[in-house]
Amino acid sequence: MSVADRLKELGIALPAVSPVAIYKPAVRTGNLVFVSGQLPLVDGKLTVTGRLGAGVSTEDGKAAARQCAINALAAVQHLLGTLEGARVIRTCGYVASAPEFVDQPQVINGASELLRDVFGADDGVGARTSIGLASLPLNSPVEVELLLEVK
Repeated sequence: MSVADRLKELGIALPAVSPVAIYKPAVRTGNLVFVSGQLPLVDGKLTVTGRLGAGVSTEDGKAAARQCAINALAAVQHLLGTLEGARVIRTCGYVASAPEFVDQPQVINGASELLRDVFGADDGVGARTSIGLASLPLNSPVEVELLLEVK
């Protein structure tokens, strides 16, 4: 099944790409695509704001991470014109966290599960880092960046 077919099956339409500052949403060098950190934006607005463990639930954070991954895929699609032949090498997830919050990996699973569902277990699951931070841009609870290999 193609990546486009998987997206349709999952009910996902990739959004337009709209950077919130001066940067390229994705850059290709050789067979690698570096995707800039993506926020959980829908129609230019954050789906949730705040910090995990201080008003934002793990489930809301996980849903936000999923939206970040959708936006990252949109950046790749915008750059390459297709997602076919792409493989996730690394996912880096940032979680705005209260000091006592320690479930960053569960939050970033929202992105990892989406990528697995879109690309399959072999191509959608790569190395991963989940990092807790005091704050993120625009008061976002999560930010996700990707490194992909393309054919």
